[in-house]
Amino acid sequence: MENSKRSYLIPIVVAFSIAVGLLVGSLLTPKHELALTEKEQARYQKMEDVIRILDKEYVDDVDSDALFEKTIADMLHQLDPHSNYISAKDLERVNEGIQGKFGGVGVRFFVIRDTVCITNVLPNSPSELAGLKAGDKIVKVDDELIASANITNDEVMGMLKGNAGKPVNLLISRQGKKLKKTVIRGSIPVESVIASYMINKRTGYIKIDRFSVTTSQEFRAAAFDLRTQGMKSLILDLRNNGGGVLSCATDIADEFFGANIPLLKTKGKNVGEETYTSTSQGSLKDVKLALLINSNSASASEILAGAIQDNDRGTIFGRRSFGKGLVQKDVNLRDGSNLRVTIARYYTPSGRCIQKPYNGNIDDYYEDQMDRYDNGEMYEVDSSFFVESLKFTTPKGKVVYGGGGIMPDVFVPIDSTGTSWYLTSLRMSPVFTTFAFDYVQDKRTKWDSPSQFDRTFNVTDAILERFVQFAKTEHEIKIARDDINHSKDVIKKMIKGEIARQIWVEQGYYEVHNKNDNEVQEALNYLK
Repeated sequence: MENSKRSYLIPIVVAFSIAVGLLVGSLLTPKHELALTEKEQARYQKMEDVIRILDKEYVDDVDSDALFEKTIADMLHQLDPHSNYISAKDLERVNEGIQGKFGGVGVRFFVIRDTVCITNVLPNSPSELAGLKAGDKIVKVDDELIASANITNDEVMGMLKGNAGKPVNLLISRQGKKLKKTVIRGSIPVESVIASYMINKRTGYIKIDRFSVTTSQEFRAAAFDLRTQGMKSLILDLRNNGGGVLSCATDIADEFFGANIPLLKTKGKNVGEETYTSTSQGSLKDVKLALLINSNSASASEILAGAIQDNDRGTIFGRRSFGKGLVQKDVNLRDGSNLRVTIARYYTPSGRCIQKPYNGNIDDYYEDQMDRYDNGEMYEVDSSFFVESLKFTTPKGKVVYGGGGIMPDVFVPIDSTGTSWYLTSLRMSPVFTTFAFDYVQDKRTKWDSPSQFDRTFNVTDAILERFVQFAKTEHEIKIARDDINHSKDVIKKMIKGEIARQIWVEQGYYEVHNKNDNEVQEALNYLK
């Protein structure tokens, strides 16, 4: 039945591909160039005929808009995996991550037991000024009841977002009491440097979550603060960072070099060749560097890692990165949507392109991540990656390879300690977040800092048992005693880390979690 449905869709997709190609061309073409030849007019007429026939004759209802937008993306993916179409309704959300800000109220929340629970209030945010507190529950937004079994985080976010200066009226529940609050929306920063602290007296740690237009500024501020605390060496964490703004990656790389060091080269048929080199402004030239990557480190993360590795400036720890070596340009279309078009390939300073192979199937391309688990690459180095024809050499003679990501200098296998089906069930549910939210309701001011919390708080066996019963009652996760005993230490560490996140967000989580993080500890030992 499924194959039959797909066969019905094939002619629709083909027809819409033709229509899309014509429409995109018209959207991108300046008005003064829109005069059509007789042949082009015939193509448009054919497109109109096909759409009219489908609307009138096709066996089922056709959602033309949805199919049309999907077909644009499918057409672009025939070219490469990173050229893409972004609809007008999705573009604002995408731009928030790039610009590093949005209009909103300044709270972190989570839907727990069909209730919107505020887990954190941003300092100096509109919500803090209006008197909202962590632990509050939002009952109504502008008189609309939002306590519902079907409410989603995205729906709540859509209700709370809005232009700066525009008010939103909230009814909240705090310790059983109902309170009305009017919050005047403001410009809310989306931080990309989500944690920075001194691991010891000499070593700093900075975690970059994404590369937005504000990332290099955030990084410099964090690095300056750590330097004032005595930082002589740095662990820079780019794990699970999918990239973003290219120039921010080169700006951060610049901080580690003197003048005129090659950082990146881009080449494209229509944009030519451009070389990025360092300036003389680097403030971290004397800082010893360890950089962390994994299979989800992509794009701008790989540009930064490649600049460091190829110039023998630091040591890369972890596992092979994603392998995205293409550069995109955003082109706004007339209807408010966006075409993200690949315009160039980038090359690391040694000359390698780290774009992984693409066979035209977008699903296969991203399933490569799971293939790495299946073929054992997460646990040991895959020697098939070292292809002689893709071998390059750094200035100090170190051999590096192109063709599919950045291979670390020091491979660190994924930590599978305490793995069990029970632990997997816990990780696939929101139980750690919901338990931690409940646990800290009367303890949010008990500890002064993440470091004090880490020193003085431990997850006891009694707390673990309370968690196990909570997981069963609230999330229907069956108790498996053998698995629990096997995964006991890991579960305790995860509970502790999530409690820290509830109080101090990502900063608190990483200060606690990194004590048991294999890659961080490997890097720390190297820096010592």
